Amino acid sequence: MNHDHGMEGMAPTSQSTNATSGMHHHKMMHMTFFWGNNAQILFSRWPGRHGAGMYALALMFIFVLAFLVEWLSHCRLIKPGSSDNISAGVKQTLLYAIRAGLAYLVMLAVMSFNGGVFLIAVAGHTLGFLLFGCRVFEKKKNSKCRLMLKHMISLL
Repeated sequence: MNHDHGMEGMAPTSQSTNATSGMHHHKMMHMTFFWGNNAQILFSRWPGRHGAGMYALALMFIFVLAFLVEWLSHCRLIKPGSSDNISAGVKQTLLYAIRAGLAYLVMLAVMSFNGGVFLIAVAGHTLGFLLFGCRVFEKKKNSKCRLMLKHMISLL
């Protein structure tokens, strides 16, 4: 009796076999949200099982990434009407590429399906939007962006 149920041509699922014990080990990837600090975010074994401290560091990293995405989205770092349109266009394109890359990193982190990562990414985007995209701070928006840029450069 055939128990393939119409899947005769399909390749078998890949399984790693431990040669000494013959046991099969499957890497488990969460497909639903879960809570806890035993997660892999962006990199293999990071923070992994390194404890709550590394998990907190990973959450801070994701928060900063999300915050920077909003900052880069709403700040005008290139002055309009500059005399050199080509260099201004190249700078604007590079900033766009950096923003897109950071946004994809945040998206990949959220795809870890860890509830804490999801909440901290939303919090980073929310605070970034509040400070740089919200109309409440519109009059001072460009001065805040420049101060933030100067502070970031001074840290480097």
